[in-house]
Amino acid sequence: MAAKLFRVILPVGDIRRAAEFYEKVLGAKGFRVSEGRHYFDCGGVILACFDPKADGDDYEPKPLSEWLYLSVGNIEATYEACRAAGATFAPDDVHGDPAGQIAKRPWGERSFYIHDPFGNKICFVDEATVFKG
Repeated sequence: MAAKLFRVILPVGDIRRAAEFYEKVLGAKGFRVSEGRHYFDCGGVILACFDPKADGDDYEPKPLSEWLYLSVGNIEATYEACRAAGATFAPDDVHGDPAGQIAKRPWGERSFYIHDPFGNKICFVDEATVFKG
């Protein structure tokens, strides 16, 4: 039996702010699971915003060290939603694209990169151009 990815933990330092940010960016309410967890269904995989302090754990969250990739149906609308939500646009350092633009990658994907308010690295990819190798 093959394993199936069903949840990704996204460390955040303020669960209310995270819920508001991702509701704007993803265009979905999501739902609160506990005092420190807010879940968003992203195509069958749960994006779980997790604030350890709010959930009663005694440690500070650390942002993801690598990029998390999300495909979206309307990349331009998602780009504007990220701008309106206050995302920090990041450059694609590998391919030399400056911050703040949607660009076509060498493998054909159209995407842009942000840091969320907690330092997590997120890349949004136009679902019509997703490359799976």
